[in-house]
Amino acid sequence: MSVDTPEGVGNRIRRLLPSSATDIGVVLVLPGLVLFSLFMLFPIAFLVYLSITDVSRAGDVIGIFQGEASIVWFANYLELFADGEFWNSIGVTWLYVGVSLGLKLVLTLVIAILLTHDRVAGKRYMRALVIVPMGFPPIFVITIWRAIFSPAAFGPFNRLVSAYNDVVIGLAELVDTIAFFVALRAPELLLVDVPVNWTGGRWAAFFGYVVTETWLAYPFMVIIVVSALQDVPMELHDAAKVDGAGYLNRLRHVTIPAIKGPLVFASILTAATSFQNFLIPWVFNKGGPGRSNELLLVYGYREARVFNEYAMSSAIMVVAIGFIGLFMWLAVKKTNLADGV
Repeated sequence: MSVDTPEGVGNRIRRLLPSSATDIGVVLVLPGLVLFSLFMLFPIAFLVYLSITDVSRAGDVIGIFQGEASIVWFANYLELFADGEFWNSIGVTWLYVGVSLGLKLVLTLVIAILLTHDRVAGKRYMRALVIVPMGFPPIFVITIWRAIFSPAAFGPFNRLVSAYNDVVIGLAELVDTIAFFVALRAPELLLVDVPVNWTGGRWAAFFGYVVTETWLAYPFMVIIVVSALQDVPMELHDAAKVDGAGYLNRLRHVTIPAIKGPLVFASILTAATSFQNFLIPWVFNKGGPGRSNELLLVYGYREARVFNEYAMSSAIMVVAIGFIGLFMWLAVKKTNLADGV
């Protein structure tokens, strides 16, 4: 049969088209791979490229293709690793991730156990209330928390601290009245100097960051842990009761091991999100006082937008991506994160 005939041409086209299941699968996946490369890999590749140049302004980023900037290879990375601000930023970022994660875990477990306890009435309505924070834009929530941590003497949190001081002094005076034979004053160690400069003090501001981050992230963790607690077989609790286990022992040896997978899953995801936090320190006091509380993304943003060091900022972001990648790789390696919960 001649290939010039209509039937011959049709056979050639059919041979060129994917015929096996594997070929068809590759064709179907190809558009997704192209889109993934465009939206995920290209920005990262461009960021790595910028990090090995000497671009210093926004205009240079555009003009880099016209030869207005040069390749400096790893000079930016060497300068970055020699910068004390970088290591301070890395330390503050990991401290922020660790402290906020610990607080979120404790708060999540307490709320989730409360919301699944048989003797608690109105659990359905309380579960609906828990997810309320997820309905607000983060910038709105952070601005509200910034106002709560106002350094003014009549700021909400300073009023709370004043009330705490009043309670401590009142208890000391009560004991002094009852035990009239000894003079007793409230210990200075238990009192807080008011007003607290929540945005001007390093650790006071850091405390504000952690509380705000916890409020933003705990609903996600509570939803996952509540779902996990509802799947814990009651037979395990009944068997533990028969063996004489009290509530705390059942919590330690039955409940926590049963929800360990979902708890680790939620912890890893929220920790990764905390690592990338920018809005909280920026809205509170731009990572201050000075540059003492700059999280890694704030550090990189300031290098680019304030100091016009785009290449250095790109190197910082590449390092941040490296940390996140290493963290997620360890999470997948050491847990069953890749297999779901």
